[in-house]
Amino acid sequence: MLGEGGDEGLAARRMETDCNPMELSGMSGFEEAELNGFEGTDMKDMRLEAEAVVNDVLFAVNTIFVSKTLGCADDVAYINVETRGRNRYCLELTEAGLRVVGYAFDQVDDHLQTPYHKTVYSLLDTLSPAYQEAFGNALFHRLEALKREGQS
Repeated sequence: MLGEGGDEGLAARRMETDCNPMELSGMSGFEEAELNGFEGTDMKDMRLEAEAVVNDVLFAVNTIFVSKTLGCADDVAYINVETRGRNRYCLELTEAGLRVVGYAFDQVDDHLQTPYHKTVYSLLDTLSPAYQEAFGNALFHRLEALKREGQS
């Protein structure tokens, strides 16, 4: 995990993500190939990381997208999210993790000091009680589907 343990060099090269309950069956070949391209490299395009974050939590928020206004670089990307509680945030994604940098889309408040979260799931867990419910419901429905597949 980022920031934990003695191997921070490796952690700085790879962002850990938690399990998305909608995709418990595994990743597609395209996603695996995309992630393998980052293995062993010191630099990655944060826009690709941001797009992965967006795709992971689409099911649990009203709106989420990578900012086109703020732009992306190798070391930073910005994500706009509206929670199910209708709160809007601008998130910064860096090697350190994700953090809130503004309380409106495409807004960066340089004076705002918010903690970094290792995963989008951790961040949304603190911002949105409805996220917890959506995550639990998605997990339940996926497990039910797997159960039905196992019975047929």
